[in-house]
Amino acid sequence: MKYLKQVLGNDLRQIPMVLALLVLLVGFHIISGGRMLTSSNMQNLISGNAYVLILAIGMLMVIVIGQIDLSVGSVAGFVSMIVAISARNFNLPWFVAVLLGIAIGVLVGSWQGFWLSKMGIPGFISTLAGLLIFRGAVIWVSGSISVPAPKELQFFGAGYLPEWGPGWTGMNNSTLVLGLLAIAGFIWSQARKYTRVKDAAVAQRPALWPTVVRVVGGSAVIAYATWLFGSGRPGTSFPVPGLVLVVLFFIYYIVTVRTRFGRHIYAVGGNKQSAALSGVNVSRTYFAVMVNMSFLAALAGVLFLGRATAAGPSDGTNWEMDAISAVFIGGAAVSGGVGTIMATMVGGVLIAVLNSGLMLMGVGADKTQVIKGLVLLLAVAIDALNKQQGRPSIIGKIMESFQKKDK
Repeated sequence: MKYLKQVLGNDLRQIPMVLALLVLLVGFHIISGGRMLTSSNMQNLISGNAYVLILAIGMLMVIVIGQIDLSVGSVAGFVSMIVAISARNFNLPWFVAVLLGIAIGVLVGSWQGFWLSKMGIPGFISTLAGLLIFRGAVIWVSGSISVPAPKELQFFGAGYLPEWGPGWTGMNNSTLVLGLLAIAGFIWSQARKYTRVKDAAVAQRPALWPTVVRVVGGSAVIAYATWLFGSGRPGTSFPVPGLVLVVLFFIYYIVTVRTRFGRHIYAVGGNKQSAALSGVNVSRTYFAVMVNMSFLAALAGVLFLGRATAAGPSDGTNWEMDAISAVFIGGAAVSGGVGTIMATMVGGVLIAVLNSGLMLMGVGADKTQVIKGLVLLLAVAIDALNKQQGRPSIIGKIMESFQKKDK
């Protein structure tokens, strides 16, 4: 156990979720007769859930400041309808229609942020009103009919990385290059982390072998994923929506971990009064987080519009529920101040795998909703129950068991 703890870098908080994700993947693959871990299914899983994962990134920041946004699905549906109508009825170029939709998303976020930051109305109430307003607005402006999307958006919503170069690799070369870059970046990050620990450790130099094991194991996982996405039928590769998600992941990881704004978000969520006394502008932080959430909702709506090829009056329904579930399954605290982008992505992928696996098993949408609700309740309730009764959380128990094994 001591050696396993060293390999995992002494960070055991994400182990339960990662293990649950692996169990679901392998279990569904076996039960479905080998249809889960296939190129086509994984490509569809990423492109079909990228918009929810994008919403989850913004929702994490909202929940960390101790608020909630119930309007994101309606805002995404409203923006996608506006983009489609602008392109069809007003003959706007597709990119102008997209910029208009993004601008509307920012304006909506400013509206939501105003009620929270200036008027002091909790996000639950103001965004509940937003849910009703923009859900009704979608039906109003569309006349309850679908509107076709600009053809150019199909590449961003449902396209794949292009093919080029020699075919002797047996894979899509764009996906291969992306995978090699991911492996190189992972090796660089682990080497950098080891160097920092080595320079900081004066009394005892850290062992090199745990880092080597992490590099080999992580690189093997990335290589397998690269092969899985890049070796599908001709014309397919890693989905473009997935690439957009990866770029956003790295941007917001840096924002939340490396910037002053990110520190302010966690400070406000941890203790608003203490943050204000420390010089943090709480009102401005609230406003910026809500604007960012609606911006990402608009972007998610545009991507979904390209995938669906048409905007419908029911688009965006219940999207906020999947986004919120991803954040809480990822370990965020209901009271705010706790949560990470990485854990949220694991939680979002877990929900996507659950959706895909249940569909492959022929489980209906009604039963799928019941199962997802139970999973969310279980994920949040177990730790809450243990903490209320004065016992350590599940993660705390795991860490405690490791410490006992070490002794």
